[in-house]
Amino acid sequence: MARVNGLILTALSALTLVSALPRPAAAEDKPLTKITFSLDFIPLGRHAPWYAAVAEGFYKEEGLDVSIIPSQGTAQTIQAIEAGTAQLGFTDVPSLVLARANGAKVKMVAVNYEKAPYAIFSLNTGANVTQAKQLEGLTLGSGAGSFTPKVIAGFMAQHGLDPNKLTISNVAPPARATALLSGQVPAIEFFVMSKPGLEAAAKAKGAQLRTFLLADHGLTLYSNGIVAADDYLAKNHDLVKRFVHASLRGWQFALRNPKKAAEDQVKFVPTLDPAKSVAELGVVKNLAVTPYVEKHGLGSFDPAEMKSSLDFMVKYVGVGAKPPAATDLYATGFLPATPIKP
Repeated sequence: MARVNGLILTALSALTLVSALPRPAAAEDKPLTKITFSLDFIPLGRHAPWYAAVAEGFYKEEGLDVSIIPSQGTAQTIQAIEAGTAQLGFTDVPSLVLARANGAKVKMVAVNYEKAPYAIFSLNTGANVTQAKQLEGLTLGSGAGSFTPKVIAGFMAQHGLDPNKLTISNVAPPARATALLSGQVPAIEFFVMSKPGLEAAAKAKGAQLRTFLLADHGLTLYSNGIVAADDYLAKNHDLVKRFVHASLRGWQFALRNPKKAAEDQVKFVPTLDPAKSVAELGVVKNLAVTPYVEKHGLGSFDPAEMKSSLDFMVKYVGVGAKPPAATDLYATGFLPATPIKP
């Protein structure tokens, strides 16, 4: 018995000695690489995938500590990247084209909105816009300096319509919904993410909202995706690849679990209404998930379609005397080897 007790004591002593020895740092003990990611606007429900990637630990699993900052528009996002305020950002291809034409050195590595969000809203009791040909003779509430009317004009030209027959009424963004619902203008333009709120407001007025999404009627124009400076991509290939992988997992999670993603986002942005965020994510899903994405995975893009986006901008919007080459707009090799399917 004494011999057995002695063996036990020896074993315990050995365990104590082993536990006292220095241990190699576990993966989770390694310091995380800090990254600042700039949104394209203030945080809204459409941005829940990024916050879900933080809350669900996807970035941490890739060894990243990601901070998300707001912006006042896509141009400001690109400026933040060039200034080093953010290492990566969320901006759209049209803004990227204009920035590259003006000397910016930023590229897109993943496309999140395969379809552009430009939409024309009307009421069934008013203009009731459901076809492209109805844009001729239409008065549209928009901004005098807004970029969107140029896109609409290009869309009309593509359809053999006369853009000069579309009248733009200068209505500030905060006043557009009221202008439409009160009948001051027969139609307004907004990003399609505004649909849930406008739909509810129209219903309260006893009307039905009509949503004319240009991308559902032939507009081929990539929109928002992940961008970074050329130099940063060259020096941090693996890091950016890990960021993209974690981000796309966040997108997959949010599209499959919109309620949980909205709850994740509220932890960081408590002023948001989770129910409204869920509705907005439903709209975003239509922009993000296309047959191409179902086949090739979230974030994927076709270089030929990227060139088509550039050609649209050059022909119908105007980008200055020196438009960039299509290959200047994007960088390949950052998407996951195994596609992350929606």
